[in-house]
Amino acid sequence: MVAFDFESKIASIPDYPEPGVVFKDITPLLADGEGFSAVIDAIADHFKDAGVTKVVGAEARGFMIGAPVAYRLNAGFVPARKPGKLPRATLSEEYELEYGVDRLEIHADALCADDVVLLVDDLVATGGTAVAQIRLVQKFGARLAGLGFLMELEFLEPRTCISRATDADVFSLVKVR
Repeated sequence: MVAFDFESKIASIPDYPEPGVVFKDITPLLADGEGFSAVIDAIADHFKDAGVTKVVGAEARGFMIGAPVAYRLNAGFVPARKPGKLPRATLSEEYELEYGVDRLEIHADALCADDVVLLVDDLVATGGTAVAQIRLVQKFGARLAGLGFLMELEFLEPRTCISRATDADVFSLVKVR
């Protein structure tokens, strides 16, 4: 594991976006060359022996972490986009938000049954977005190697939600209790 104090580069913003919420801003960590490299290296190193052929990252911050992890693993990158953003045939999966329902889509030819997939995102909160991506991977019959996150909001218990969909390895660099 890469030795880096990730939390020292994550800013806590009280009462954003609403009173009582403490927003965890990762942009200072991403802006720090050593910190950004350490994030990518730590996630990639954790899954380096998993045989990953594709990394799936959810729009939009999942792109910032997922694409360089895919590069480090010599794997392809598959964007999971919001509805209507992909130009060809897609598969989609809905997930619940605190204020409604949303959907993620990936191209219908993005994965195959021979793929070994790693899901990567900047943050896991309730686990809903992660589960939508897990279901998308399952639609292709691909094998899920694991899920890698920069930050996990443990107090929201996302692993409980994720464990209902998969027993794959869940790895988080920073855990917020």
